[in-house]
Amino acid sequence: MMTPFRVGFGYDVHQWDGHRDLWLGGIKIDHSHGLLGHSDADVLIHAICDALLGAADLRDIGYHFPDTDPRFKGADSKLLLREVGKLLATSGWKIGNIDATMVAEQPKLNPHISEMKTVMAEILGIGEGQLSLKATTSEKMGFVGRAEGMAVHAVALIFKD
Repeated sequence: MMTPFRVGFGYDVHQWDGHRDLWLGGIKIDHSHGLLGHSDADVLIHAICDALLGAADLRDIGYHFPDTDPRFKGADSKLLLREVGKLLATSGWKIGNIDATMVAEQPKLNPHISEMKTVMAEILGIGEGQLSLKATTSEKMGFVGRAEGMAVHAVALIFKD
């Protein structure tokens, strides 16, 4: 018998790129660097997609939206998140909650969390209270601390009625 509750974990990293805009949580953030990636490199949305897909046993973001597919070159990650939401719904899953932590030395992300929550909750058809976003640094340790990139950790709880 399958349990009606499932938990998934997502993790994503992207390098900084001085020639791109910074997209995070579906919004454009004013910063000197963006993130390098095949799509718009929205590391937050990518980690959340992986958490949701993993919880539903639907593989991962790279399986559904491979970086070898030209259709996803420069893609708006909000569209990927919308498709993941549809995949879950088609499989009979509903989102209980999502919790994600963004790890970056710069820029300050806390001022943008409310807008990110609004955008992503609307895409997924959930309440903003079902989406927890937090920001922290790595205290200048590791690749994030050396300002080489950004990382996001995410967990998601899904359920079937």
